[in-house]
Amino acid sequence: MRRRTSGVLIVTAVAATVAAAIITDPVSVQAVDAPACTVGYQVDQWSNGFVAQVKVTNNSDPVDGWTLTWTFAGDQHVTSGWSADLSQSGKVVTARNQAFNRGIATGASVQFGFQATFQGTNDTPADFALNGVRCNDTNPPTTTTTTTTTTTTTTPQLPPAGCPTGAFCDGFENQTGTTPAGDWSLVFPNCQGSGTATVDSSTAHSGTKSVRINGRAGYCNHVFLATSKGTGGSGLYTRFYVRHTTALPEAHVTFAAMKDTADGGKDLRMGGQNRALQWNRESDDATLPEQSPAGVAQSTPLPVNQWTCVEFGITGSELRTWVNGNEVPGLRADGVSTPDVDAQWLRRSGWRPALSDFRLGWESYGNGDDTLWFDDVVMAASRVGCS
Repeated sequence: MRRRTSGVLIVTAVAATVAAAIITDPVSVQAVDAPACTVGYQVDQWSNGFVAQVKVTNNSDPVDGWTLTWTFAGDQHVTSGWSADLSQSGKVVTARNQAFNRGIATGASVQFGFQATFQGTNDTPADFALNGVRCNDTNPPTTTTTTTTTTTTTTPQLPPAGCPTGAFCDGFENQTGTTPAGDWSLVFPNCQGSGTATVDSSTAHSGTKSVRINGRAGYCNHVFLATSKGTGGSGLYTRFYVRHTTALPEAHVTFAAMKDTADGGKDLRMGGQNRALQWNRESDDATLPEQSPAGVAQSTPLPVNQWTCVEFGITGSELRTWVNGNEVPGLRADGVSTPDVDAQWLRRSGWRPALSDFRLGWESYGNGDDTLWFDDVVMAASRVGCS
């Protein structure tokens, strides 16, 4: 790394021009169009290397624990950082708070920095997102229709679109506080740590609300919201939308679980392992697919920073799974043993789950936090599909 002399970086005239061009600050906008968060990104660079100072300002509700993500446009690679824990996967960079700066009040800012290398151009990232919410983007003003005597407002749709007769459907629009209530209750299996579940009015798949899970690494940080609605009967088809900020890790994690009264009250769990979606049976730790390279290749990652439609159907002993409307072959147990997929799952004969609840949340058995949002849950006797 080249060092400064008398506080001025030693570069050629052309490089100095490039460095000046990539110093960015948030654009001032009118208050009604203020973005939920703004990110200032200031760079000092030299041949094939640079240092970046990042300032994150929270213009929305107070934040307790934050994750900032962005995507490099070129061949940039973070080598070290300070005041944040940074990781990089391909072009995507994730910066997480440290213990001393986890809170950002409304209108307050945090700063961190990093050093990196680059080849070719070193363009400023354009997709900063704080806890999954896009920064530096303005929201259109709210439109209200009025007459001389009345004001017309739009009421969020409740229940979610595509709710069939007799199904349990919830888009969390009827939640009145920040703690999930009504048909849902907070549960902390085994022990309670620092994981949290709250109703979020800043991010939603439809309407204005979702449930946000601050998922923490480590066994004791399990947190779920649970309901007994919609379970029972001879078949269960479930659909929900999920958005999260960190790619599924190598270690085993769970974000959906159901108590199986036909399996000693143990859980049937949906989550990830080896960076792909998986099912896990708590009683014998069987997985679907098998955790071989050929098995994992028949599953799929869970996309980050976007809403994803996840569906599963359980009828008798058959288990099927769809992501964004497409069936995932590695997440199907159909009674016919398929090597690397359900051969391990079917070693137990007579598996026929009887599910008594449904939970959304987070539990981790290794390293790595994640922030997740869930919305538009439907549980029905037949497949609903993605609306």
